[in-house]
Amino acid sequence: MNTRQLLRSIPTSSKPRISSSIRCISSSSITAQIPNSTATSSNNAAGPSLTSSQGRTTHFGFKEVPEEQKETLVGSVFSSVASSYDVMNDAMSLGIHRIWKDSFVSSMLPKLPPSLHQNPGTSPIEVKEPFKCLDVAGGTGDIALRILDRAREKFGSRDIQVEIVDLNQGMLDEGRKRVAKTLYYNTPQITFTHGNAQALPTHIADSSIDLYTIAFGIRNCTSLPAVLSEAYRVLKPGGRIGVLEFGKVSNPLFKEIYRQYSFQFIPIMGKILAGDSESYQYLVESIEKFPSQPEFAQLMRNAGFQTGQLREGKGGAWTDYTNGIATAWTGVKA
Repeated sequence: MNTRQLLRSIPTSSKPRISSSIRCISSSSITAQIPNSTATSSNNAAGPSLTSSQGRTTHFGFKEVPEEQKETLVGSVFSSVASSYDVMNDAMSLGIHRIWKDSFVSSMLPKLPPSLHQNPGTSPIEVKEPFKCLDVAGGTGDIALRILDRAREKFGSRDIQVEIVDLNQGMLDEGRKRVAKTLYYNTPQITFTHGNAQALPTHIADSSIDLYTIAFGIRNCTSLPAVLSEAYRVLKPGGRIGVLEFGKVSNPLFKEIYRQYSFQFIPIMGKILAGDSESYQYLVESIEKFPSQPEFAQLMRNAGFQTGQLREGKGGAWTDYTNGIATAWTGVKA
């Protein structure tokens, strides 16, 4: 069954009309439960088993679906858009997503601990464990390559390691194609794993990761608390988490313009550029359903992360980009 058939098979009675008075959806309706199944890594067993979700529903865009179906539906969307994903990102954001991602990675790597150094007056050289990053839902390699480039160009690091985990094989395939054209190809600096953010593959041990990133992916997960709990589990004490996702625009006029653009034009662009308007309709609906900036920051705190104050900007738990169209949340494992 293709994406269109899957999307059309879902009852549409719960889908609100798109108009100039689109209502914001309360985050209380989006705190989904943990599904009863998970994809496993192609080379590794999956992590903790997920709780049964029989009889429970969650959102898929504006539609209510059984929890156990959401993973399949989301997978179908990203299988459909994988080959055109980067082109559509450029078209939808007018290229601004590149600036957001550059700023996000720079904020997550303001400095890099050296992994190879010689203490004064000692010999031989002391080799420390490489700085390890986990980029979740990062199949195309967009964030991972930025991390590696920044480490190399800013800090001269050649041994930082990034593992990409993604539930969608099509997105991973696109990432492998991209990496094959870079100097990181066939090096231990970047690896790809098929796995679930809600139950990471078991080879990713507790307290083993220095930096965890997830960009424009967490809103597609069934359970935000489960994703954050797994991130907390695998991070080392003092390790950092960075979540880049679409936020809520605060300026009323800009907010309305942005909504009209999202709902009226993005699905049309999806049809023209990718031959698939339904998948992009889901993507803009999923943005509407995601929690507000303070609500998501509180979810991070609930998972155990130390964040800044529940406000935007310096000393705050999040940073808004382009009036809150995109937002970066950060936290530290105590």
